[in-house]
Amino acid sequence: MISLAGPGDPRRQTRGSLKAMRIAQVSPLIESVPPLLYGGTERVVSNITEQLVVLGHDVTLFASADSQTNAHLVACAPSALRLEPRSIDVLPHYMLMLEQIRRSAHHFDLIHFHIDYLHFPLMRQLAVPHVTTRHGRQDLWDLEPLFAAYPDMPLVSISDNQRQPQPNANWVATVYHGLPREKYSLSGGDDYLVFLGRVSPEKRVDRAIEIAKRAGRELVIAAKVDKADRGYFESCVRPLLGRPGIRFVGEVDDSGKVELLGGAAALLFPIDWPEPFGLAMIEAMACGTPVIAWRCGSVPEVVDDGVTGRIVDSIDEAVAAVDDVTALDRSAVRRRFEERFSAERMVDDYLTVYELAVSAATTAMSSAA
Repeated sequence: MISLAGPGDPRRQTRGSLKAMRIAQVSPLIESVPPLLYGGTERVVSNITEQLVVLGHDVTLFASADSQTNAHLVACAPSALRLEPRSIDVLPHYMLMLEQIRRSAHHFDLIHFHIDYLHFPLMRQLAVPHVTTRHGRQDLWDLEPLFAAYPDMPLVSISDNQRQPQPNANWVATVYHGLPREKYSLSGGDDYLVFLGRVSPEKRVDRAIEIAKRAGRELVIAAKVDKADRGYFESCVRPLLGRPGIRFVGEVDDSGKVELLGGAAALLFPIDWPEPFGLAMIEAMACGTPVIAWRCGSVPEVVDDGVTGRIVDSIDEAVAAVDDVTALDRSAVRRRFEERFSAERMVDDYLTVYELAVSAATTAMSSAA
């Protein structure tokens, strides 16, 4: 296992130092690439894809037909499936995607998967270098026998904490997410607090509402509500939205997100689960907006306590942190984002992973011969 998240790691490649590669990026089909509204994984896939194109690589993107990219697009669903009212079962679309990959796999130097584990049986049969970024939580009982059955599948974690529940899986690297620096700008901030992402029990928007109330700040909630979380929203969250100073605006697009984050005094990230990464945190940092986050999952790896925000363990600590973070230097928050979480740094790290994967595959084929 290697970890490539640190800028001082000598195994990290300089941008453009590798020869041009033929790379396939395989995205989930739930959202377009990039997503119109909410969609962390598809947004990361877009950032990787577009930066690879900038560096001169020949990139093919397997994604929904409504995706926007400078790479070659292979449409695997007519549109983003979450927003398609006719879609009831997503699996047929993924089966069609895998068939397209099977037919074209020999054209690629490497295939980078972002679709969980559906491709594992296929890739065991194909002599093509590949890696899989695991974007979700790994503390599930069901995953242990899967990884035991597929110990040859090279996996990339998006934080070191994410991989802890599955220490025997074939982790080859940790690569933190990154964002295009030019899409976000340093802003001065205002007095309100913001909650960004998804309304679900583990995201704890109820904590955010309580923090804002006790801190005497307005809270803007920009979040989607999935069908699976509709009952939770109606019974546990909607009754809280009538409180003074609480404003629910639903999902926002990229421009609305940048405006909302840039104008906020702080992002509240009061999670209650092993967050694999937390893209909203670095989106806030890209605008110079500090983060108040619970000590869960990846948070201690992403937030530099006292520099880009505060890491807390209780609502009392979070309320006290509101005044603390508003005193932080927002330009320093933005600088730390540029140092640690740019798309350029992320793709540099992935190119190193790709080189290692190709080298490992070449060695394995030579040994087999």
